[in-house]
Amino acid sequence: MFEHKTTVRTRYSEVDRMGFVYYGNYATYFEVGRVEAIRELGISYAELEQEGIMMPVIRYEIHYKRPAYYDEELTIITRVREIPRSRILFEYETWNAKGEFLNSALTELVFVDSATMKPQRAPQVIVHAAEKYLKD
Repeated sequence: MFEHKTTVRTRYSEVDRMGFVYYGNYATYFEVGRVEAIRELGISYAELEQEGIMMPVIRYEIHYKRPAYYDEELTIITRVREIPRSRILFEYETWNAKGEFLNSALTELVFVDSATMKPQRAPQVIVHAAEKYLKD
């Protein structure tokens, strides 16, 4: 399993009338975790896109346990458990600075050729990077 941790601090504009971080903002937090996890593997999203590879999200699920609040530092744990083929699944956990578990989520992305917009196999650079951490 590959695991990466990153932190984000919640901003005032991300809080709803109840004082909770608005639920839709977690997708952005998970994107930060995902991009930084891929960067840790030595891969740049921007470079993938320049090479004609897009990675749209085709599934997003989240399970909330407790809210986050304004100005909290959150730790986003991003995991990949399987070597990607034409899709890659990311799992997430969010924790606050008190060590309280806030939520779990997953996103599934598909590798797409940007010229044809058709699914394709995972680029070898991603497969090789994942193989360092994962076994089939």
